[in-house]
Amino acid sequence: MKYKLVTLEELTEIVNKARSDGKKIAWTNGCFDIFHAGHVDYLERSKAYGDVLIVGLNSDQSVKKNKGEFRPVFSEMDRAKVLCSIIYVDYVVLFSEPSPIITMEMLKPDFYIKGGDYTIDTINQDERRLVESYGGEIVLLPMVEGVSTSIIVEKIKKLSVL
Repeated sequence: MKYKLVTLEELTEIVNKARSDGKKIAWTNGCFDIFHAGHVDYLERSKAYGDVLIVGLNSDQSVKKNKGEFRPVFSEMDRAKVLCSIIYVDYVVLFSEPSPIITMEMLKPDFYIKGGDYTIDTINQDERRLVESYGGEIVLLPMVEGVSTSIIVEKIKKLSVL
């Protein structure tokens, strides 16, 4: 796992080297809190866009800001370990801000990939403008029907009242 979980500084060097070798960089990000088959499918399809797939992972602090005090369910290191075990993921980098825009600005990925629960108008508009400013491509991948963290959480809630 250690070699895939990198700092922003390490990742910047990796991306610069990859670009000098003519490789394309794909970027996606999220909490990946309760990992499921939909995530695996999403990461596999994301990898098809670039030679290098980087996953920006919300830190525990960032997840709390975005999802509320009872999230994340799993710690950032546990979530990173799961992501690093996925064959399609080349690198994982943690970010603590609510948005990874600072990281994205440094890396300037060729492809910015988001799940189909977003539209071009509902993705973070600062991130959208950044990607568009340097000519990157925004990709919206359809979600796997009936599989999401929210659905899983709701099922668990229902089971807990039985």
